[in-house]
Amino acid sequence: MRMIAPSPAGGSVDILARTVGQYLAASLGVPVIVDNRVGASGMIGTELLAKSPPDGYTMMMGYSAHATNPIFIKKLPYDTLNDFSGVVHIGDIPLLLVVHPSVPAQSVRELIALAKARPGQLQFAAGATGGGPSMAGLLLNQMAGLDIVQVSYKGNAPAQVDLLGGQVTMMFDTINTSIALARAGRLRALAVTSLKRSSLAPELPTMAEAALPGFDVRAWYAVMVPARTRREIVQKLNVEINKALNDPAIRSRLSGDGVELVGGTPEAADDFIRSEMARWPKIIKAGS
Repeated sequence: MRMIAPSPAGGSVDILARTVGQYLAASLGVPVIVDNRVGASGMIGTELLAKSPPDGYTMMMGYSAHATNPIFIKKLPYDTLNDFSGVVHIGDIPLLLVVHPSVPAQSVRELIALAKARPGQLQFAAGATGGGPSMAGLLLNQMAGLDIVQVSYKGNAPAQVDLLGGQVTMMFDTINTSIALARAGRLRALAVTSLKRSSLAPELPTMAEAALPGFDVRAWYAVMVPARTRREIVQKLNVEINKALNDPAIRSRLSGDGVELVGGTPEAADDFIRSEMARWPKIIKAGS
């Protein structure tokens, strides 16, 4: 079996793909290979899934950009609504707003004031246009009336490297990959992007608490298969992955990484993805 991870090794998509893949390999007795297909905001890996046989042997760990790519790219090499079936909504990870330590802002309000004083001079790194970090930056610009420039990378991991080096000002990074760096003083954490505080950093305010009421962005992850995959195959994968999400060792490990596990039915996964596809065009239109 193959689990496509449409992002580089080391990021949250890759970590979740490997965690789920290892459990499936053990529970089904079939090797599961994680196939990192990087580039084009996840489209390279997603196109590969769309063209794969609908036999249950090829899955993908989809993420936030899947629902937002149709907004930014008019001619996708697949039909986002009709070429895929959700298997299970794995979970969500709050993002952490982090800045390079050289940035003279100790809070979200101070960062907003700095950005207003320097329009077009600050940058936020994003692993892919349309992913959670990208949309969080877009929402910050819209809600606070800012002009912070997006700098796009092939994934969150290389984006974080440039932030650590001071090549960019800030980043909305998944909390599990940045909180340790913040606590080590290599980055400065300002707030989390979910509506409630994260158990990984309960001392940090939410963006809504800090300055922008209603601000809510989370990176989400869901396993998907080609649309014509037989119902019984989808259901079997759903049952096995839900078992993984309820495994105490996996729950402990992923919760420790900041993942808010969801699980549920294939129908719930499809409904969630479609709701995300409907949400962001409205936000972008409101800000245009």
